[in-house]
This record gives sequence, C-alpha cells and structure tokens, in this order.
Amino acid sequence: MDWRTAEATLDYEPVTEPTVSRLFEAAATRHADAVAQRYKGGIYDRSLAAADVVPAAPNGGYADLTFAEMREIVRRLAAGFRAIGAGADDRVGILANTRLEWAQTDFGLLAAGAVVTTVYPSSSESQVEYLLSDPGASGVVVENAELLSRVLAVEETLDLDFVVVMDEIPDGSGMAGAARDRDDIYSLAAVYERGAARFDEGEYEPWLDARAPDDPASLIYTSGTTGRPKGVELTHGNFRANVEQCYRRFRNRPESPITGLSPDSTTLSFLPLAHVFERLVGHFLIFAAGATVAYAENPDTLRDDFRTVRPTVGTSVPRVYEKLYDAVRAAARESPVKRRLFEWAVDVGRTYQATDDPGRLLTGKYRLADRLVFSQVREALGGRIELLISGGGSLSPELCRLYHAMGLPILEGYGLTETAPVLAANPPAAPSIGTIGPPLYDVDVRLDSTATTAEMASDDGEVGELLVRGPNVFDGYWNRPEETAAAFTDDGWFRTGDVVEQRPDGYLVFRERAKRLLVLSTGKNVAPGPIEDAVAASPAVESCLVVGDGRKFVAALVVPDVDGLREWADGEGIDLPDDRTALCRDDRVRARVEREIDAVNDELESYERIKRFRLVPEPFSTENDTLTPTMKKRRKSILDRYAEMVSSLYDSSESSTGR
Repeated sequence: MDWRTAEATLDYEPVTEPTVSRLFEAAATRHADAVAQRYKGGIYDRSLAAADVVPAAPNGGYADLTFAEMREIVRRLAAGFRAIGAGADDRVGILANTRLEWAQTDFGLLAAGAVVTTVYPSSSESQVEYLLSDPGASGVVVENAELLSRVLAVEETLDLDFVVVMDEIPDGSGMAGAARDRDDIYSLAAVYERGAARFDEGEYEPWLDARAPDDPASLIYTSGTTGRPKGVELTHGNFRANVEQCYRRFRNRPESPITGLSPDSTTLSFLPLAHVFERLVGHFLIFAAGATVAYAENPDTLRDDFRTVRPTVGTSVPRVYEKLYDAVRAAARESPVKRRLFEWAVDVGRTYQATDDPGRLLTGKYRLADRLVFSQVREALGGRIELLISGGGSLSPELCRLYHAMGLPILEGYGLTETAPVLAANPPAAPSIGTIGPPLYDVDVRLDSTATTAEMASDDGEVGELLVRGPNVFDGYWNRPEETAAAFTDDGWFRTGDVVEQRPDGYLVFRERAKRLLVLSTGKNVAPGPIEDAVAASPAVESCLVVGDGRKFVAALVVPDVDGLREWADGEGIDLPDDRTALCRDDRVRARVEREIDAVNDELESYERIKRFRLVPEPFSTENDTLTPTMKKRRKSILDRYAEMVSSLYDSSESSTGR
C-alpha cells in the first residue's frame, strides 16, 4: 500500500479523542499495565517521593510508573489543583526543567480545566514577571527553591493565588521560612494529598466533559528572536489534531523501511517541555500512542542515559544532533589509527547513502564500515534507536545523510508554535534528505511568490512564502488583535513567514525565514541560513552568523570549535594557546577557518560568498542571551553584542581577504 494511502487510514481510536485530557485517559485505559514514565534518582528531592506517591528511584538509576499509576497521580493532582483554586480557564504557569512532575502537572492542570502557560527555567526575573503577568496567571508551579525565589522577587506585580513547588525545600535555602509561614505556597505532594482526599470520579468526569476542542489548553510564548514574545493561544483541538496528524505520519507500518512509533516505543526526553515541539511530539504524542517516556533530567548525563534507557525514538533540535556527532567524532579520534578508520568509514557511509545503485564493492565497504564503526555509534546511543525526529531549525543535509548511513535515520520536519507545531515531516516510508517532507494529513498549503526574489527561483518547483490552513493552526495571539490580523491573509491563511520550495512530488524544501533575508546594497537577496549551516558543518566551526543587510557584500561572525581545532592542531604538531581570545587571534587558526569558508564559498553564487569574517571567542549561548532556550540564534542580540566587530568587517580601509 502507498504510504499516502496508508496515512489516510487511521486505526487507533485514542488519538481522535476531542481534548488532550481525553487523549491521555483513553491511552491510559488501553495501556494501563504498560510503562508510561521512567525517572531517575539522585537528581531531585521530589516531594512526591518524600510522600511515597512515587517510589524513590536509585541514584543514577531509573524507576518506572505504569499508565495506571500515572493516571492516578494526574487525577489526584487535578482534584488538588481545583482544591487550591485552579478552575476552568484559569492560566497557571509551569516553571521547571523537563521531568516526571512537569508531565504529571501538565495533565493534572488540563484535567482541572486550567490553561497551562509555560516558562523556561532559564528565564530571568524580568522574563518570569512578563511571562506570568501578560497572561494574567493566577498560579504557578515551580521546580525548586531557586525558582520559587525568582517568582517571589516579582510577585508584587503579579496576581497569584498560589505557588506550588515540585521539590522539597531545604531548611537552609532561604525559602524554607516563606514556604512554611505562608498558606498560599504548597508542595506538589500537598496538592496531591488534598486531591486524594477529595477525588471523586463522578465529579472528575464532568470536568473533562466540560472542556471542548475550541477551549484554550495552553499559552506558549514565542522565542522572541524578532521582538517581545507573543502568547500563542493553542486549543485542545489544535493539540489533538496535531497528535493525530503526527501519529498518521510517524506510526509504525510493516511496509516501511524505518520502524515508526508504536506502543513498544521508548523515548528519552530532554528538550524543554516549555517548548511546543517537545510538548507535542515527546509528550502528548508519545503518551497518546501508549509508548514510554524516560526523562534524562540532567543534560550532563545524556550519554549514560542513552545507554541505560536504550530508547527507540528520539526528538531533538539540529544543534543537539550536531553536538552528538561532534562527541562521537572526538571519541573516535583518540588515536591516529581510530581517527583514520573513522574518517574512512564516514567517507564510505556518505558515498553509499548518496548512491542509488552502490554495487557490490561499495556495498561491501559499507558493511565493513558498519561493523567496525557505525555499530559502535549505535551502541553508544543504547543500540535500539529506530527513528530520530529533528525540528526547531534546519539540519545540514550532509549531516542528515551521515546519520542515515550510520543506521540512525533522522526524519526532518518543520513547524511553528502557531501550528501546534508540526506542519510537515518526512515519512518513515519515504524520507527525502534535504527536505522537510510533505505537509501532514489535513494541512493545506499555498505559496505566495510575492515574498520571493528572482534569486530564489527554482527550475524544479514553486517557491514562495508558505501559507497554511488546518485544524492545528491557532486562532490568534493572546490579547494582540492587530498582530493576529497581520498573521493571516484576508481569506484566512496563516502566514508562516518562511520561504519554501514545493517540489512536484509535494515535498517541501525550507529556504529561509522571509524576515531574515539579507538585502545587499547591490539589490541582491541572500538567504543566510543555508550558508550558516554549511560553515557550521566544519569540524573547525561551532557556529556562524552571516551578515550583510544593506552592505555591499556578505560577511560572517564565526565561533570556532575549540575541541575540533585542538584535534586538528594535535595532528599537525601545532601548539595552540589555551585562552579562547588568544586562539581566535592565532594566524594558524584564522587560516584553518578561512580554508573551511573557502570550501563553502566554492558552492555558492558570487554574491552569496563570505568575503570577510571575524572569529568570536565567546560561544553563542542562552547565558549571554545570544541563543533562545531552544538553541536558535538571537540575531538582534548577537548584532548588538558584537556591533563593533560587525562594523570592522565593513571598514573600507581593509582589503577583502576574509581575514
């Protein structure tokens, strides 16, 4: 059966339930004895563990909860939240890292009828204030004493009825007194205990029935890369529709060469649940499918967690896949022999993956490379990975192709917060590397060519700004009617702001954010994203920001990959300085990076080529506000931070040497 025909046929009822709460209840009923959640010990002082609500997990090891056990916790949390004042349509924030309790709290609040508004734990006090005051939150659930203090520091400007803390608050934290003396601060265990005392299924079921598909489920704020974050109001129907659409696309089918999602799947969750991508794909979808979510709960232990959990499905953003490959490459280069073997295997894998008819010789080489190198890479990730999903940014086709060659197929997709979020994705039955796949089931697309330029034309397909319609598309921004109106065409299509190419086979190729196109003073238009990705694919480069808007030529700020450069230097017998600033001033490092940029330039049109660059000693990060919590570059913040450096790139007294 053709995959499109198979996708149009749905044979799993839980994903068609009308609300998110009903999605969870249906899956929990069907898979009551299956493992729903796995969580680690030695990471958190869980109040639910202290109260014997969940068993304490061994230090560094995992404990399990079945769907029936998770459902019991969710139901009692829902009743508890009702008891402390969370009612229908009340906005309640969650300010915590991705963990067991985040998921339980989310489902509990939704079952109580509340609207969940998400806050990243990296948010500053002023950001916490905005993200709770803008939606008019009546309560907030925080992770620990540190995040409680961040909320209490700005509570005078808020109108909170309650604050709930997931972890036990240690006596010496400075927050213990406030938590003890105030009657509006609760532990999550106390909320559970109140709910356990008052829970009545005859009362609970009407709470679920009272929520309709058109009712709001969550306010998720945009990343703020182009201005102040806007609250995207997503309904139960938006999420439910996208769960069904993604299930149709990713579910396991016997005829597919890549094993898809099924109740036997396990995922390792480590991306922020505050972000819509992980919330939908690594949370709502996984639970609706009856699969298992294990929580890494500490990014520093990811490699050990992969080996322990042995996931079959993974979701992540491109930067994580890049870093993962960098770690694999570094481990393989511990000796000259291992380094040569790894580089040979990578060359063979890329050639094999890009060849339609590899023949006996290349096939033999690939099998040897797989046995000697790629099988070890898969074992480092637990040895059971069947499917990886990439979203939240564009992934280098070269890197994607290599992952496929290593037996770790990445299916790249695309979406926005406003679309709950997935709009398109590569199907397991027919992935096409370098594309974001065809639109999901029940998503209508149209291209507006007025947003493109002559340079963006394609001989193979239509190019334009992507306009979409579908049941997963939001209705508007929270309290922003003018911006809502601007986001839609007069006839109701949502403007994504992204320029894509639609091939004759229906697959979409991401080109660039329309707002990010650089318009040179010569009139030429340049899409910086593909150039940045190509430069960052170099082992000598960690990140790249292409500039040139209103200028005569393209230039770049380049963050060097210190580890990659040191590996190269060791192999060449070069002694590099320890200090990052001194390293960026080293002529040998500059020359090494310039060679990488020259190689990228060879593949570009003349007006797209990077004429000059500067090495930036400080990595782009969330700490210095140059990256969003989902690892997207904040262009304005970077340009402001390095304004003098950018200006120097266009100093007329310099020759255009790239140095």
